[in-house]
Amino acid sequence: MNATPRTKTSSVPTLGVPTAQPLPEDLEALLRRLRLPHIRRHAPEVVATAKAQRWEPVEVLRALFTQEADGRERSALATRRAAAGFPTGKTFQAWSPEASSIPAPTRQALRALEWVHRRENLVVCGPSGTGKTFLLEALGQDAVEQGLRVAWLTLEDLGILLRRHRADDTVTKAIPPGAASRLNGGR
Repeated sequence: MNATPRTKTSSVPTLGVPTAQPLPEDLEALLRRLRLPHIRRHAPEVVATAKAQRWEPVEVLRALFTQEADGRERSALATRRAAAGFPTGKTFQAWSPEASSIPAPTRQALRALEWVHRRENLVVCGPSGTGKTFLLEALGQDAVEQGLRVAWLTLEDLGILLRRHRADDTVTKAIPPGAASRLNGGR
């Protein structure tokens, strides 16, 4: 006689862990209509936890709306990051201060992004291989994380954009005022 071990399935509750039941179809449809995807995704677990821990109704609402708000913030960040068109994804977490010739106080002042809010331009120049593009991309990533829209353009991309929109005078629509601080003139 061959005995095969029984495996636990997801329908068998583990001791002390509540089983998350799917939402009723009408509630699922309502959450779709209201465009609440993060609540829809997390509601079964939140409801199961709320039952097991005897949460007050306001706690259930708080947990669900927190999941929705957090999910929307993550989605918006991902959308802004994708729209920026960064070439490599370099951030200050990968920055090596000892390899940089940029003084720490200057770098910190630039990271505060006050110059962006004042609609000032930033020009970074220097010899090849000194980290100009790395610095600019990392600043752009910081700006995206602070909720700002960023456009990463090479000098060639900017020239093409200007030529395309100059004929019909739509340059200001293609490059909004203040966008010069968001452009990368390097490659």
